[in-house]
Amino acid sequence: MTSHSIAHEPQVTDAPPWVWPRAAYVHIPFCAHKCGYCDFASLAGADHLAERYLNALEREMAMMGEPQEVGTIFIGGGTPTRLDARQLERLLEAVRRWFPLAPGGEWTVEANPGTIDAEKADVLQAGGVNRVSLGAQSFQPELLRALERNHAPDEVVKALELVRPRFPRWSFDLIFGVPGSTPEMWATDLEIALELGPSHLSCYGLVYEKGTALWKQWQSGVVRSVDEESERAMYAHTINRLEGAGLELYEISNFARPAHECRHNLVYWANDAYFGVGLGAARYVEGVRSTNTRDLPAYLRRIEAGEPATGPTERLEPEARARETAVLMLRRTVTGIDRVDFQRRTGFELDALAGAEILQNVRHGLLEDTGERVRFTREGLFVADSVLCDLL
Repeated sequence: MTSHSIAHEPQVTDAPPWVWPRAAYVHIPFCAHKCGYCDFASLAGADHLAERYLNALEREMAMMGEPQEVGTIFIGGGTPTRLDARQLERLLEAVRRWFPLAPGGEWTVEANPGTIDAEKADVLQAGGVNRVSLGAQSFQPELLRALERNHAPDEVVKALELVRPRFPRWSFDLIFGVPGSTPEMWATDLEIALELGPSHLSCYGLVYEKGTALWKQWQSGVVRSVDEESERAMYAHTINRLEGAGLELYEISNFARPAHECRHNLVYWANDAYFGVGLGAARYVEGVRSTNTRDLPAYLRRIEAGEPATGPTERLEPEARARETAVLMLRRTVTGIDRVDFQRRTGFELDALAGAEILQNVRHGLLEDTGERVRFTREGLFVADSVLCDLL
């Protein structure tokens, strides 16, 4: 694989998962509205390009040369359920053809409240999807307005009434640290979420991504970020409350009941390989990372001309890749970095690579080292970014 092509050799079934992908990500960029905090490759007002985009997606997948069996599929966005039912059916058919799901595999589709109806839910179920991730973000109107979300709290409940009987696994996304929010407001959001009985919750602290509308408002003083002490209190309450309710913190921002972890995201946190197709999609194949252009007209033109839409491409040197693997593995709060597994995957002994950095953070009470594995302490979770930077 080079920067000039995404065509792949025939499937390497005996290659380990950190070399040859067992996962596929498919991107749908369309949205009814671009939320102020969103930094993903998404856009509003482009629904008229949906058919042309689906044509391009099929052509891009066909560039692989032959279908590639995977254990997990994730269709994200944007808003995949912005497509109409017929377009969704077409999308799923193409994904099934080019990324056939192995027996027992996980197939997730993101859905926003207000964009999913009974017909679309039936299409997803019939198409093989077995997990849905609902972008709730909050259950309070004032916080949804601050995030520029265009759904109402009751639409989350209505969407769940469609999702729960059809899909064995589903998840909510929630955001804390929203401008104007308090720890008490966040606690209310968690209680409402728990009453709905989720088996998985993703709880993200709001990030002001450079270039987004929210970032510009923050820079100009139009909005004020939640103070650090309040945000820490929100995260601490999240861990305590959700673990008390039986949802284990298995990654810095993700909680699940046993066997309900998002298997696709575990691929990323192990630094395993994955396919990626669509606008702005990233892929990691045979040690090479590449990302498609985020410019929709350019993506369509290039794919329609029979050319890959690849933009930046990078092959990490062995040590850099090993350090990146350590950082990603450490995000897994339960397993952390298993020394034997780490050496098998990277060829490096963890202590030879980052022993000093690990020891320093153990002394500061931010990491624990059992000899077999290294993982965050409770206190380390609150300053995770600085610890991860140390390892890099």
